[in-house]
Amino acid sequence: MELIPKFWKDKKVLITGHTGFKGSWLCLVLNELGADIYGFSLPPNTTPNLYTEAKINEKVTSYFGDVRNYEKLNDVIQDIQPEIIIHMAAQALVMESYRNPRDTFEINIMGTVNLLDSAKTTKNVKAIVNVTTDKCYENKEWHWGYRENEPMGGYDPYSSSKGCSELITAAYRNSFFNLKENGIALASARAGNVIGGGDWARDRLIPDFIRAITKGHDLKIRSPYAVRPWQHVLEPLSGYLNLAFKLFHHGSKYAEAWNFGPDDSDAQNVEWISKTLCEIWGDGASYNIDTNPQPYEAKYLKLDCSKAKAELGWSPKWSINTSLASIVHWNKAYLNKENIFDITTQQIKNYFKEVSS
Repeated sequence: MELIPKFWKDKKVLITGHTGFKGSWLCLVLNELGADIYGFSLPPNTTPNLYTEAKINEKVTSYFGDVRNYEKLNDVIQDIQPEIIIHMAAQALVMESYRNPRDTFEINIMGTVNLLDSAKTTKNVKAIVNVTTDKCYENKEWHWGYRENEPMGGYDPYSSSKGCSELITAAYRNSFFNLKENGIALASARAGNVIGGGDWARDRLIPDFIRAITKGHDLKIRSPYAVRPWQHVLEPLSGYLNLAFKLFHHGSKYAEAWNFGPDDSDAQNVEWISKTLCEIWGDGASYNIDTNPQPYEAKYLKLDCSKAKAELGWSPKWSINTSLASIVHWNKAYLNKENIFDITTQQIKNYFKEVSS
């Protein structure tokens, strides 16, 4: 896995959505690698949030704005002249997409269009990774993993919008970025259900667990038998950076779609995750099943990551048990008011020791 600090040293990297959960972790990873980090995002919209708790504003040059605002986004990209762009700005929650479908489609579709349209006129950009989701596939409830050449789909507005983002990425790649005079390598990255310390989003299993347990309540779970490709946030982030490195050096050879997910043994159901979390946390933590009717969510979803393993040399390093233990450790440290930048950075160092070994 080619995660070379000397490559990233002083590399000018723009992250959209850098104030979100994944974006904040990515900022801290790139900070460890010595990159020159820029971010474009809305201000953090939850309290608490990792961006604030880890004081990421001290490590990143931040621009605040909405990716639906082309003029502002374009001004920022032209001003920065980044070499690498990792696009993560999105409305990223299934349940929120049911509540606000129009916003979900506008952000996830036009945000992608605006970014790519600005980037194609930016001289210094060499590589772009558009981060979408495993849910972009037309889900047929298969018991095997989806491969990158499976058709796009999406039952709910979020999944559908990300399928659209994938199609937009392919259209821009074929129409503009494959031209020799342009010289921009564009790829998309599809990750599974990402978990880790510092996620306080609504309607996500791990944050819901932390909120419940800190209030002395049982965790209420919906869809207990739904299987997801759970993975620690550092797993796909290492994949995105590996992919960006390959795009930068080898261009169109890697300008495709890529899956980054866990090994099959770690694709567990919601109840298994809940039970294991309670066991690791201790202190009487428990859960029960919410029997109220729920909006539709896919019951079975796995990714086939053989392409990334074979062609990028990427593979997951932390098992689901290791990932859950790291999350419990992180959250207990947070509750004990320990230094969040130090705790998060130490987990990053621990993970990348395994990557480089």
